[in-house]
Amino acid sequence: MNSSNNRRKFSKIMLLHYWKFFFRSLLFITATIIYIINKLNNTGSLFGGYESKPLILSIIWLIFVIEMILRFIPSHLESMGCQKQFSKNYCPSGKSSVKPRVLPWQRTFLVFMAWVLLNTGIGALYFADLIDEGILVLISLAYSVCDMICILFFCPFQTWFMKNRCCVTCRIYNWDFAMMFTPLIFVKNVYAQTLVILSLALLIKWEYSFHRHPEWFSDITNKSLTCSMCQ
Repeated sequence: MNSSNNRRKFSKIMLLHYWKFFFRSLLFITATIIYIINKLNNTGSLFGGYESKPLILSIIWLIFVIEMILRFIPSHLESMGCQKQFSKNYCPSGKSSVKPRVLPWQRTFLVFMAWVLLNTGIGALYFADLIDEGILVLISLAYSVCDMICILFFCPFQTWFMKNRCCVTCRIYNWDFAMMFTPLIFVKNVYAQTLVILSLALLIKWEYSFHRHPEWFSDITNKSLTCSMCQ
């Protein structure tokens, strides 16, 4: 029993999630320190000029782009939480006559409205010149860390809004990148805007798959989402 639990605990997907958590946390902390130092020294730059260095920006941008591209295709490096949108991961339970159990749309709408209101407030602060683009970038990086906290430790969306069993059955799993990069909508930078566009494309594909094939997203009709199949 213990060896089985250890294998499950330290699976490749779980280790990759911890790596993402470490990388995103380090990126957020580093960016925050640089931003504060430059503000205190009144240098006139947001992140000590690093924001204008193509090599550094390209590497960070490419990491997030690769993560999103892996969501567009079946991948063994991603959990079933986001991979259930593909037909290859649909394992019929034999209960095709049973209506797929999906979460009420009201819960999903509540999450959507809460997120819109939160980021509308952030946008209002930006247009009122109370925060700058550097803060928007830091908020986006903070969101990216919170995304991994939701997967690894505690998810307020699951606990307070969705009430789903776990990430595998999460209705909004692939909303994460669109939510993560929401603050970048206001940042006038090609790297930021491409991240926003790609994340929205990912969100649209997810929603299309959900509405076209709800049976893929329910643990009643899809055996791949049951606890016995969990990786």
